[in-house]
Amino acid sequence: MLAGRLNVTTREFAVTDVPVPEPGPGEVRIKVEAAGVCLSDVHLIDGTLTPLYLAGDTVTLGHEVAGTVDAVGPGVTAWQPGRRVLLQAGELSPDGRVLTRGVDYDGGWAEYAVASEATLVAIPDHLPFEQAAIIPDAVSTPWAAVTTTGGVRSAQAVGVWGAGGLGVHAIQLLRLIGAAPVVAVDPLPAARERAVAFGADVALDPADDALRQRILDETAGVGLTAAFDFAGVPAVREQAVACLAPRGKLVLVGLTDQPLTITNGTLFSYYQQQVLGHYGSDAEHVDQLVTLVDRHRVDFARSISAVVPLADAAAAVERLHHKEGNPIRLVLRP
Repeated sequence: MLAGRLNVTTREFAVTDVPVPEPGPGEVRIKVEAAGVCLSDVHLIDGTLTPLYLAGDTVTLGHEVAGTVDAVGPGVTAWQPGRRVLLQAGELSPDGRVLTRGVDYDGGWAEYAVASEATLVAIPDHLPFEQAAIIPDAVSTPWAAVTTTGGVRSAQAVGVWGAGGLGVHAIQLLRLIGAAPVVAVDPLPAARERAVAFGADVALDPADDALRQRILDETAGVGLTAAFDFAGVPAVREQAVACLAPRGKLVLVGLTDQPLTITNGTLFSYYQQQVLGHYGSDAEHVDQLVTLVDRHRVDFARSISAVVPLADAAAAVERLHHKEGNPIRLVLRP
């Protein structure tokens, strides 16, 4: 079968022919129908990210995966061939480590993928595989950031810095739960237009010298209850903190290895503000989103920017890296 494989030592990526995997005890083989291309995949290829727990030096990428059950291993009784499923992006190892699919073990940029039966989530027949695939991570990460880490409630003023593949879903989901106003901040005009289309009340340019005042005007002079950094840029964090209300929270979702600084630490402490780190999501967040989709509360049709053959995975990575066409999510199809 074809699989998109990365050598994490040389950073060489290629779609190559490998044996079809066999499911072991407690495992299920999935015929992959769709697999998302995430910025994390780009960063694995360019060396910005490195797996922590990978056994060996080569891995099949892809942590956003949907398909049908193809075969089950010994001891598996809950899943039958033909069942439509998505795969959780990760799982706990027996010794308590958090392992990420397509990073620490083989993922779904392949014709077939093997998964622990505990990581399968059944999906409704009306949910296209392309949309199902991106729920783990592209949608579940902002959902977890908004509902759990940020604890946002209806009618609270919220800011989203970075309206890319995760940020735009945060905007959509904030609108769903009733946050108001929702303020998007992005340097790209096309991204700001997209943010408004996905539910932002206003979209601002971070280079605007009056940005803080404009946010205060939108929030009756109070500031933001929560601000979310999806860009992973130090300057964004400084700007977002300056726009917080008393007791406001800054949630760090975008990843960077640069230092975190707060210019006016005394004022930050006086207002009892918080900075919270966030990473990924839990199984419950994916389950919640599948329920919301099943009940037609939300759909992600607009999120699929293009469907690309698995054989052209390298080209899809380049398209995402250079933001060609301003994509939300590119999806690979074997």
